[in-house]
Amino acid sequence: MAGLGEGRLIDWSQRNRWIWALIGVVLLWFVLSLITSRFSLQSLSGVAVSASFLALAGLGQMFVITAGRGNIDLSIPNVLTLSAYVSTILIQGHDSRLWLGVLATLGIGIVVGSVNAVLVLAFRIPAIIATLATGYILATASLFANKELVSYGVSPTLKWLTTARVGGFPVVAMLAVVAVVVGSIVLGRLVYGRTLSAVGQSTRAAYFSGIGVTRVVAATFLISSLLAALDGLLLQAYVGGAFLEMGGPYLLQSLGAVVLGGSLIMGGSSTAVGTLFGCVLLILIVATMQIAGLPSGMQDIVQGVVVIAVLSLAGGGRGRTVKRAIPTTQGGAGTKVAGRS
Repeated sequence: MAGLGEGRLIDWSQRNRWIWALIGVVLLWFVLSLITSRFSLQSLSGVAVSASFLALAGLGQMFVITAGRGNIDLSIPNVLTLSAYVSTILIQGHDSRLWLGVLATLGIGIVVGSVNAVLVLAFRIPAIIATLATGYILATASLFANKELVSYGVSPTLKWLTTARVGGFPVVAMLAVVAVVVGSIVLGRLVYGRTLSAVGQSTRAAYFSGIGVTRVVAATFLISSLLAALDGLLLQAYVGGAFLEMGGPYLLQSLGAVVLGGSLIMGGSSTAVGTLFGCVLLILIVATMQIAGLPSGMQDIVQGVVVIAVLSLAGGGRGRTVKRAIPTTQGGAGTKVAGRS
């Protein structure tokens, strides 16, 4: 009986891989609370703010990874930085010009996401190379934008969204939670999320099931770029402007948060809630290393080691397959496709 209960627990943890990130958050928070008096409920609020900005970028990365085929979006940091520059220049600290910044932000997200999708799907360039090349182009654009930037204030509305608190809870963290809830609904409840998982599990099987694979994968790059662009819009308001390398930390951390949260790096199975826990865990890890006085290079090494360790710990259930009904786009009954849990 004990063996049966243990087996069910293992099976549950394999199906809910986000639990490892949550356990990591609890344990690390407990350790930090013991070794320093700096971590209280108020400091938890600060962690939530930092994790919120990372969560927006991480959710976009999660959708791209879910599509499988080794897809990773390396243009996220550059989209974020360019969006921060352009929105700062256009808004000029006035709410009356906020609509210009929002439109430009959405435009950057749509254009970059579309270009990435075309490069990957039409020209069949591996996503890691295509998005890296796009990122270089955006980095050059940010250099030109940097020359045009003068000292501006911050839009009061954006400032409130990124710094205000309601009942002691940061508003920006509420926005991140809303984004996570929407992401969870898309992945778990909507047809698009289920077809995306099917594509990530087996592109060939999804294609023969009648799923529009190209359309599904293209949408992930659009989602990723749009979220990164919106993240840049909010982040520039939080820090009070834009600067080069602003999005640099989000390259490794957006990927690490997705992996730590329990999403399969090979695609086909992701969790938005796990991505949020992964973001919080990464922020706590960075805070721990900063308290320990580790240099930035060593911090990157430690984050990489943590990602590898979590992959090894949570990877025991990858080989299992389950049968699940995959909806088709041609009006017929769902076709059974074997996929990873």
